[in-house]
Amino acid sequence: MPDQLFPFLAVVGLLTLTPGPDMALVLRNGVRGGARVAWWTGLGCCTGITVYAAASAVGLAAVLAASATAFTVVKIAGAAYLVYLGAKALWHARRSPEPAVLDLDPAPPLDRRSAFRQGLVSNLLNPKIALIFLTLIPQFVSRGEPAFSTTAFLAASFLCMAVLWWRIFSLAVGALGRLVARERVRLSIERLTGAVLIGLGVRVAFTHR
Repeated sequence: MPDQLFPFLAVVGLLTLTPGPDMALVLRNGVRGGARVAWWTGLGCCTGITVYAAASAVGLAAVLAASATAFTVVKIAGAAYLVYLGAKALWHARRSPEPAVLDLDPAPPLDRRSAFRQGLVSNLLNPKIALIFLTLIPQFVSRGEPAFSTTAFLAASFLCMAVLWWRIFSLAVGALGRLVARERVRLSIERLTGAVLIGLGVRVAFTHR
């Protein structure tokens, strides 16, 4: 067990609980489709983390972190994707919740494959994840510890915490969805999360490393 495991888990816990694009996306999808859809969105996010962990092991994430051009391309693509998801949420929530109004463009049901894909793409287009593996994890590898195996252990611990968090969060979102089953409330939440996703996309586009 790495010497700095528990301090590392404390930092990862804070990072995991900090609201961001993933949390807004899981919340939006969960309110729309329930705990199962929220869970599959979270699994997509975790798969993105796994991809970056593997990439960092073979040095690909280092290339992304070192190249300003590559970082910018991924950052802009990620920002555009968040804005797209936010705009899509606002579009589906634009209709009136009054039953007397005919809904000519209902929001299509979100299946687990689409939810998983959204979570995965959202993470893959977030270059900050690569920087976490390249800048955060090495700080918790003590002198004398085998670098590769310790890094792999810490990365696996990061992933386990992420899986646990998204499971708990998805269940909470599912419970919230049952409480806000009224169409008016659900649409309000979808509008809010759509606006948040757009705002996060704009913020991502103008942030620096």
